[in-house]
Amino acid sequence: QVQLVESGGGLVQPGGSLRLSCAASGSIFSISAMGWYRQAPGKQRELIATITSGGTTNYADSMEGRFTISRDNAKNTLYLQMNSLQPEDTAVYYCKAVRVRPGARFEYWGQGTQVTVSS
Repeated sequence: QVQLVESGGGLVQPGGSLRLSCAASGSIFSISAMGWYRQAPGKQRELIATITSGGTTNYADSMEGRFTISRDNAKNTLYLQMNSLQPEDTAVYYCKAVRVRPGARFEYWGQGTQVTVSS
């Protein structure tokens, strides 16, 4: 099992920045990739970015440039730096971990952290 706890959300003015954190615990040794997703009210959950255990990153086309995903393996923590935030970035932001074992693949989600962009 993997437990994920997000933090760092809150209220920010348009044009501002936030850094989200996702602390992982449990069977983290077999995590192959982690990622950030978000879900706005009335919309489907969408991908922001992923990062592999080797550090390879991948961004959704609309997210690259303002969002940066990173990880600190020593702290077992995933980060999402968000810049130039706009009201349309308002959503619940979720962290996901993918754990791969022989013949099996597991996905784990955090509880989410609310980001509200408003003046």
